Amino acid sequence: MRTVKSYPESWPLHTPFVIARGSRTEAKVVVVEIEEDGVKGTGEATPYARYGETEASVLAQIADILPALQQGMTRDALQLALPAGAARNAIDSALWDLQSRQQQQDLWMLNGVAAPDEVVTAQTVSIDTPEAMASSARALWQHGATLLKIKLDDTFITERLVAIRAAVPQATLIVDANESWQAEGLAARCQLLADLGVAMLEQPLPAGQDAALANFIHPLPICADESCHTRDSLPALRGRYEMINIKLDKAGGLTEALALATAAKALGFEIMLGCMICTSRAIHAALPLAAGARFADLDGPTWLAVDVEPAIQVSAGKVLIAASAAG
Repeated sequence: MRTVKSYPESWPLHTPFVIARGSRTEAKVVVVEIEEDGVKGTGEATPYARYGETEASVLAQIADILPALQQGMTRDALQLALPAGAARNAIDSALWDLQSRQQQQDLWMLNGVAAPDEVVTAQTVSIDTPEAMASSARALWQHGATLLKIKLDDTFITERLVAIRAAVPQATLIVDANESWQAEGLAARCQLLADLGVAMLEQPLPAGQDAALANFIHPLPICADESCHTRDSLPALRGRYEMINIKLDKAGGLTEALALATAAKALGFEIMLGCMICTSRAIHAALPLAAGARFADLDGPTWLAVDVEPAIQVSAGKVLIAASAAG
């Protein structure tokens, strides 16, 4: 019989993380450990209030299927036992990690994916004054980051973006509005972003208001984040988005995330690989998806004051895969 443990953790951030729907100063995660014949796999998930999740609700979902997990529940059975979300992700990630350690193969090998030497990751500029955001972007660029993800709300859009572009004229910029814009005025804002050389706009409208993007001519790709969780999301996104942001916490783990990536590509969507504010455990679990992504946004652990060990290695805006493989 397996031994299964689940518990919450809190990880302070070195700097407040500010997006359109609020600010946070710590990462609150749920960890699952599954031990079998002396080998232990560990998974992590970040409960997200936007999706009605708390640490307590996630731990309760895990407790509900604890007997089945102890009796050897498989990943396939897990997909039917829990809905997509943080609880399923924590367990799914622990099961993948357990298999990886039992077979002494990393997740790349288990999935038949060739591991690149490094993956360029976006580095996030959170919401602040135009001057402060420009300063943050400049500092990231000076430390080697070439892909910057700019968080915006519904105010000072022009001022912030013009200041940032002036500070980092050669950086690749992607913009994330986190559902804070409305359809009215969206065309003008898309043109502004295109004029400033922004490479992609992520989730400008609230999830559920995607119909406004149907037949909407826009000069840069638009990516679905909050509007895309699993393969079931894809039919409603066709003709409205060019890209989807895959996160293990939304998909409910690597098992569904891999299937989502395959299905999305078959329908012509490009892939962005994202993360929540998390420790390196959560990034290790997502890495097999990185090779097929146009953009990767894996900087969650870089916001932590202290990370787990072994930590992923990020240098000059890149996740160094070989150096991070020890996890």
